[in-house]
Amino acid sequence: MSSDGDGALLAVLERARGHGFLGPGPVADHLEHARGCAAAAIGVLGHLPAAVVDLGTGGGVPGLVLAWDWPRARIELVDANARRGDHLRQAITDLGIESRVRVHTARAEIVAHDPALRESAELVTARSFGPPALTAEVGAGFAAIGGFLVVSEPPGGDVGRWPAASLELLGFGPPQLVTAGGRSYAAIRKKVGTATSMPRSTKQLAKRPAW
Repeated sequence: MSSDGDGALLAVLERARGHGFLGPGPVADHLEHARGCAAAAIGVLGHLPAAVVDLGTGGGVPGLVLAWDWPRARIELVDANARRGDHLRQAITDLGIESRVRVHTARAEIVAHDPALRESAELVTARSFGPPALTAEVGAGFAAIGGFLVVSEPPGGDVGRWPAASLELLGFGPPQLVTAGGRSYAAIRKKVGTATSMPRSTKQLAKRPAW
């Protein structure tokens, strides 16, 4: 983090909103939501993660915020959209964090099979990436054993969206609901390795979701 506080980070988030890469509401609200995700993650992990994968980073929430706030973490930002990828690359340059943050402009279910990233992340995060079944199957490919998938939940949260029996088939334990900063997050621990066939292809994920 640089000496200007959050000024540089807010600037890149404002730029993202100008491009239509952030949802409605003030940028400060998006920043607080991302920091709630960070607090939830630290709460379940018990420490700051060294390696993070953020699914569907878009305008930078939560991935860019985590990269800014956690100066010793290696962060992988995954977004299939080329324009959003260009925005993220410019953002990490502007923030001076390009030495430890990478952008992957490809489908996350493909990137998850990269041997360098496979089951390598202590923390996998997602906000508005997709429905729970998709998020869990893709996230399982990145999450290290003992690591966590932390996903932003609708207001109030509902662990019923994450059936334990289906999660177990992906290598996860049962879900828990975590509240931080007045927002809800599903936190799911990776217990055992995930089958090498997971995540499946884009077509299979769409036609036959895990639940």
